[in-house]
Order: sequence, then C-alpha cells, then structure tokens
Amino acid sequence: MPVGESNRLVYWIQRLSEIALLCWLGLLLLFDIAIAVTASYGPQFLSPVCGAYGIYAVWRRQRSRIRPFVILLALSFTASLAIGIVKDGGLPGFAETGSLLILTIGGLRWIEPIRNAVVFALASMVVLEASAGRTGQDDASLAGGFLLFVGWSVAAGVGAYLRFQLERRKEAVHSVRRSERLELARELHDLVAHHITGIVVQAQAARVVAEQKPEAVLPALDAIAGAGADALTSMRRLVSVLRAEDDAARTPGTRLADMRALVERFSAGGPKVAFEVGQGVSDDTLAPEVLTTLHRVLQESLTNVRRHAPGTAWVEAELRLAGPCVRLRVRNYGSAADSRVSGLGGGFGLVGMAERVEALGGRLYAGLTPQGAWEVLAELPVHGDTDASRLGG
Repeated sequence: MPVGESNRLVYWIQRLSEIALLCWLGLLLLFDIAIAVTASYGPQFLSPVCGAYGIYAVWRRQRSRIRPFVILLALSFTASLAIGIVKDGGLPGFAETGSLLILTIGGLRWIEPIRNAVVFALASMVVLEASAGRTGQDDASLAGGFLLFVGWSVAAGVGAYLRFQLERRKEAVHSVRRSERLELARELHDLVAHHITGIVVQAQAARVVAEQKPEAVLPALDAIAGAGADALTSMRRLVSVLRAEDDAARTPGTRLADMRALVERFSAGGPKVAFEVGQGVSDDTLAPEVLTTLHRVLQESLTNVRRHAPGTAWVEAELRLAGPCVRLRVRNYGSAADSRVSGLGGGFGLVGMAERVEALGGRLYAGLTPQGAWEVLAELPVHGDTDASRLGG
C-alpha cells in the first residue's frame, strides 16, 4: 500500500462514519418535514428544502468545499428573510442547522487560504443567527440565537483545532522532506566530488605516462571520459539547494557490507533478522546513491520494528533484482500489535524515505500483508532515474 494512504480498515471506518453522519442528518430532515406538514404557517416548508440541500452539500463537501457551502448559506439566509417578511413565524431547520455546523468545521479545516476559511465561518455564524429570528418572538429568538451561537462556537473550535493539527503536520512533513532533500544533495555532492577527484588523478597520471609511453595514453583518456560521464550523471541528480556546512565525515556511498553490518547490529539486540541478498546484487551492479538509499530504508524499517512492534518474533529482509529495478523488502512477523496505520499516521520516518526513494525514480510501499505481517517495500532503478527538477520540486 503506498505510503500516505489509509489502509483498508481505516478506509471503511471513514466510509461508515460518513454514512452515519448522512443518516443522522436525514433523521433531522424527517423532523423538519413533520414540523412543516403540521405547521400552520406556510413558509416553514423552506426549512426542509434548505435541509435537503444541506445534506447534499455535506455529501459533496469532499469534492467541492466552497460552492455547495455558498449556495447553502444563500438559501438559508433567503429562507430567513422570506419567513421574516411573511411574519407568520417559523423555526430554524434541524438538518439545515446541522449541515451548516458540519460545513463550518470542514471549511475551517480545509479551505485555502485560511483567511477565506475564516470568512466562511463568520458568514455561517451570521446565517445561523438570522435563522434564529424566524420565530418572530423576541424571547424565543434570543434563546435560539444563544443556542445557535454556542453550537457554532463548538463547531468553529473543532474546525480551528483540526486546522491547527493539519498545519502542524504539513510543516512537519515539509521539514522532513526538506531534510531528506538536503541529505540527498550532500551525498550526491560527495559522489560528484569523488568522480572529479578520480578524473584529476587519472589526468595527472596520463600526463606522466605520455612522457614515457605515448601509446598508453588512449586507455587513460577513455578512463577519464568514463569518469567524466559518471560525474555528469550524478550532477543531473543534484538538487538545486545550498549545502549546509558541517564537519561530519561522509563517504561516497554505502556498500552491501554496511547493510549486512546494520542487520547484524540489529539482530544482536533482537529480534533476529534474516537478510538475503539475491543473485546479481553487488556493489558494482548498483549505483552508489541507490545503495545509500537502500541502506537508509533498511535502517528506518528496522528502527520502526523496534519502536512500534517490540513483540516481533523475527524479521525477514531481502534484496533482489527485478528486471531493471532492485527491490528491498522488509517484513516483521509475530508482533502482537502494530500501531502504525500508515506512513503518515505514526511518524515521519517513512515520509522521508518515500521522498528519498521517489527522488531516485523509485517507489515505496508500507502496509499490512494478507498474512498479517508489516511490510516495507522499496523499488528503485538499478542505476537511478532522477533529475534536478524532481528533486527540487
């Protein structure tokens, strides 16, 4: 399952919650219809009309957040004016009020920019207070207006809190992605520096050889051309960001031996890890940046096992070639419970890994298998497939 998507259980919980919400509004609409049928004042039928459209607006709010909201506000305010002009009295619609409160929550949470969300929330308050005046009685209007304001305040508070959480998560995800891009830029910068160093050394050697054995210069020039091509390939993968100065020691890439050492260190502290490297996978067949990314994904996956599934009996990890791609699969078995619902649900480690993998033209999946194991699957082109625009954007 792609990182960031809800798993099947969460999806159906959301669907059932949506159905329950619409059914609740439908029940309120039945009350509105019953009141309109038994009412002695004619304009009361406008309340169930507004309520019916309110249910439709709530149902459509995931696809269109602004237009249905605007139409419902206009309908409700028009109904309040019509009932006020006739002066026969009336009641605010239950389904209409519930729909406006739900749309207020959703508007404050999702409408961009935030100032527009605030404007719609305030407009909702004005419309709700106007509907309280349908009774035509001062005391009843005052009491109804107070109750509606309390309801709107609760809805606005819930919407504002959800918006705050959403903004915090956006900022955290952005920070993780920026960190991964900078880290990738550092590593690719070191790769290019490695290639250029080789070019300089070989060019100096070629000059010395040319003085003694001119016929041996051509192979040296071919080696220089190959190193230059490798440097250009890595340069195309370099993001257009400034490298922060640091004194951390870095290596041009990660070897398979480093991945095996990582597994051995993890197994020493438990649980045991069975790490299998498929035929044809070697330091020479995989680009250095691909090996580095696979090492990071393996490290993050094992860290998540220890952090989120301490009851895991054993872990299975395998690295295999699959056509032009290499696949790293990490599964943990025997855990009593796994609190990670998705990559975005319990932390941002997998978000950063997805950013890194996708920057190299690959894909990252994380989720439960049909057998109940938690699986992380990274698929990357053997030689990488990325460019600066993808990394920078």
